[in-house]
Amino acid sequence: MLTFSFTVSSDASEEANALFKWKTSLHHYHLNSSILPSWTLQPVNATPTTSMCSWSGIHCSQARRVIAIYLTNMSLKGTLQEFSFSSFPQLEYLDLSFNEFSGIIPPQISKLSKLKFLYLQANRFSGKIPPEVGLRSHLNVLALWANQLTGSIPPDLGQLSSLKGLFLYSNLLEGSIPSSLSNLTNLDCFYLKNNSLFGSIPLNIGNLRSFYELDLSENQLSGSIPLSFGDMGKLDQLSVLDLSHNIFGGEIPSQICNMASLENLSLSHNNLSGLIPNCFEGMRSLSNIDISCNELQGPIPNSTAFRNASIQELQENAGLCGEVNGLSSCQKTLRVRLSSTNILAIKKFHSPLPSEMVDQHEFFNEIKALAEIRHRNIIKFYGFCSHSRHSFLVYEYLESGYLATILSDDALAGEFCWTMRMNAIKGVANALSYMHHDCFPPIVHRDISTKNVLLDLEYKARVSDFGIAKFLNPNSSNWTEFAGIYGYAAPELAYTMKVTEKCNVYSFGVLALEVINGKHPGDFLSSISSSSPNTNISLDQVLDPRLPYPSFDVRSKLTSIMNIAFLCVDKNPNSRPIMSTVSQLLCM
Repeated sequence: MLTFSFTVSSDASEEANALFKWKTSLHHYHLNSSILPSWTLQPVNATPTTSMCSWSGIHCSQARRVIAIYLTNMSLKGTLQEFSFSSFPQLEYLDLSFNEFSGIIPPQISKLSKLKFLYLQANRFSGKIPPEVGLRSHLNVLALWANQLTGSIPPDLGQLSSLKGLFLYSNLLEGSIPSSLSNLTNLDCFYLKNNSLFGSIPLNIGNLRSFYELDLSENQLSGSIPLSFGDMGKLDQLSVLDLSHNIFGGEIPSQICNMASLENLSLSHNNLSGLIPNCFEGMRSLSNIDISCNELQGPIPNSTAFRNASIQELQENAGLCGEVNGLSSCQKTLRVRLSSTNILAIKKFHSPLPSEMVDQHEFFNEIKALAEIRHRNIIKFYGFCSHSRHSFLVYEYLESGYLATILSDDALAGEFCWTMRMNAIKGVANALSYMHHDCFPPIVHRDISTKNVLLDLEYKARVSDFGIAKFLNPNSSNWTEFAGIYGYAAPELAYTMKVTEKCNVYSFGVLALEVINGKHPGDFLSSISSSSPNTNISLDQVLDPRLPYPSFDVRSKLTSIMNIAFLCVDKNPNSRPIMSTVSQLLCM
């Protein structure tokens, strides 16, 4: 008959005694039950199942030495002052996160010579990060976030050659980011957000090619964004970069576009200025971007991230423009007074980057169109100035601004009554009818939207922005590349590039519905375009709720306009009415 005997080594007994002694200094911070009830000292001849290795949160090696202490979210309150670090030479994993531990992190923590994972986040530790932590070269993760740690980041942390995750965010740290951290060549995640760090980002931090998440937001960091962030393909694994809520200045470096894996970029709430590099258009992985609250200007890049960005992610800049809801057209218009009674509007064409020349095509196309047409509902054109870098067009000044601006502002929209809205719709219809039927060759605007309709003080409409207008040649097929704004462009342009007057008719229908509804009809268009003229959609479903409910007479007129708009957005271009018919129907 075989017999087994178990003995507990003096080293294991020392560990058990050290843990039990530390337990006696701890408390529950909101529970009255016994703390860590399984932590009880057993006789020397105890079996393994009743030994220290069976205590909750304690994991041992085959040699019955403590290798992991896992006490996360246990409602514990106490300090590490009573913890005997020297008693645990085999400890690799220490997790005390989400408790109420307080006091300092003792420098004796460096005695944990085998430590690989240190999780002390979400407690109330205070004081400085002990520089001695940098002696633990085996450390893989250092998580100290959401505490009350003060002082600067020890440069000694740059000695943690095995470190993959450094999480110091949501503390009270100050001072600069040590340049020694650029030695952490295995670092994957680096979070310093929500501290009081100042100074510039170390230039050599861009050498850390293993990065896939870098968050330095909510500090007081300044200077320029380092060119090394994307220079020569560095940080090419980075997928998340957050530098928001700092005081960075200068321009966005074009080298940032070399981060081929970047998916999320936030640069909001800084002092960045200048133009956004065009190279963003080649960043295929970039899906989310926030550049709000800076001093940026010029056109936004034509990329998925910028097209899908909300106006909140682009707002409060010096002068961004582009085909995104809430932004003005990129042909900049300037508030120019020649005398006390004469005010002109100046539209400025500028190049995307200082080193590039202005694309003159839209500039001269608009001159050609406006020089040959005159109509009360088309912007008056006075002249132009052409230069290699900047060109200007001179127009009449219209006090009420763009139709899109009025509809997007609740106060302005509330003053834009039903009668004014109906007159604006009629004005646009009259302008398009003139362009299609009274001009030779006919002119198709190709960019009809609320962003390209201006209003005077009496809210009379003027169609503007003829930069991509097309003169229809009767001896040509009139095929061309796609132009216009998604959401207003006729559906047939998805499979054919032939431009006809019916493309404008569709865009007008969308505009008319937007003026009545107060916002772009969006998904509503699909149900309208697939319905017959006798659609079951009622006027009440379309009315802008910011205005009082219309009287009987006004409601009748709005119903007529709505039904005409339904005809205009028919999927089949041959079923849409011509603009002269639309104009006549609206005047009845």
